Amino acid sequence: MTRAHELIAALGSIPHETNPKLVAQRSRDFYWYSPVLKRQLEGVTGDIIVSPRSEAEVAEVLSACFRLDIPVTPRGGGTGNYGQAMPLSGGAILDLRSLNRVTSIGPGHVSAEAGAIIHDIDHAARSQSGQELRMHPSTARNATIGGFIAGGSGGVGSIRWGTLRDLGNVISARVVTMEAHPRVLTLTGYDLHKVIHAYGTNGIITSLDMPLTAAYEWVDLLMTHNDWLRLNQFSDLLACQDGILLKQLCTIEAPTPHRYFIRHQKYLDPRGHVIVAMVAPHALSSLEALCRQERVTIAFRSDILPENEKRALPPAYELTWNHTTLRAIRMDPSVTYLQTLYPNPGHVGKIAEMSALFGEEVPGHAEYMRFEGRISCDGMPLVRFTTEERLEEIIRIHEEHGCPIFNPHRYTLEEGGMKQTDEVQLAFKRLVDPKGLLNPGKMIAWDDPDYDFNKAGYYLFPGIKKEGTFADEIPSLD
Repeated sequence: MTRAHELIAALGSIPHETNPKLVAQRSRDFYWYSPVLKRQLEGVTGDIIVSPRSEAEVAEVLSACFRLDIPVTPRGGGTGNYGQAMPLSGGAILDLRSLNRVTSIGPGHVSAEAGAIIHDIDHAARSQSGQELRMHPSTARNATIGGFIAGGSGGVGSIRWGTLRDLGNVISARVVTMEAHPRVLTLTGYDLHKVIHAYGTNGIITSLDMPLTAAYEWVDLLMTHNDWLRLNQFSDLLACQDGILLKQLCTIEAPTPHRYFIRHQKYLDPRGHVIVAMVAPHALSSLEALCRQERVTIAFRSDILPENEKRALPPAYELTWNHTTLRAIRMDPSVTYLQTLYPNPGHVGKIAEMSALFGEEVPGHAEYMRFEGRISCDGMPLVRFTTEERLEEIIRIHEEHGCPIFNPHRYTLEEGGMKQTDEVQLAFKRLVDPKGLLNPGKMIAWDDPDYDFNKAGYYLFPGIKKEGTFADEIPSLD
């Protein structure tokens, strides 16, 4: 009997699928954003999809896979861009979408299972309490909350609330270990950094407690100016207006918006650089006053549209973050992108400097956000891809000009520049995944005994050498 047949026998009534075509489909995420990852990962596939319906069934699956030495790769909506959910070593794809309940909503927080769709969580929170999640990815209508925490970093809402690495943006997580007898851990505080943006290598997230904030009927705005530097200076000024409540603020260099935002095209000029913003209704008049003073044009606002026309348009957040890239790729498959930081101070100047340096080869796209308490920018410029060598050169030039790159053309935690593995994280993995069966191939430090923890580099999620974290023992179990 093969390992796969032994696993099927052990699963009992837990739903599973072995049809090769279906397994191959569920072995994919949005890795094809990157021509490099598309070449490297095109043939990757798992052997079986397992779809547990409860935390207890997750533990059953992990126990059986541990006994049979079968790798396990967790998956939510599959909207990640870095191959996070792709099973490099085959084995079982752990599809968590059936764990989709919103279990409680209270003042300032919501508890939900990891497979709950972010849009559904927001809808429930709005309906029951007039609250909404602080932040979400542009893929909120398809992404799961567990996938966002395990593979994301920030998004819509980061202009006010920062990123997932900031204390308080995740309250707690329940995590199941990969052992003969799996345990359930409840992580809080700095210990959450062991599983945030860890691709499921350090335990399977089964549920989360997330902070909520007041919900608004956000007004979508497109603002334009023909000078790219001037537009970003205005955006920075707007971002610093503490009294103007924003949920989203980004700038996109012409001609990208007119070329790729097809359903908004009639509102845009091909030469106009664009700000995409979401503003609370009560702050709209103040924003209009700022626009008049700074001579920035409001080309589109959703609050004055007839309802049928409004419903026909995508929400503003689906023009931003990685949706900007998605809309471009759908029309021009040769396009890819980078993810960079334009650090404060000097972030506005860096945006303009990079655009002047590369021209239409790397059209600008800057997401304004709070980073370490200050307004900064997460750059997501498009790249007109020619060769991998030129792509590496573009990355090198950005870094030489003081713009750190979080490389979306790498599938390991460390090489992408997002997650710095250190002794604490590795020690935690030894405790919760002693055989290294969770999403293998994604953590260099596990596979390479000579890995240099002190390797120079800039990481969005730095090491967690903080007082109060545990490296040698498991916290109290439920």
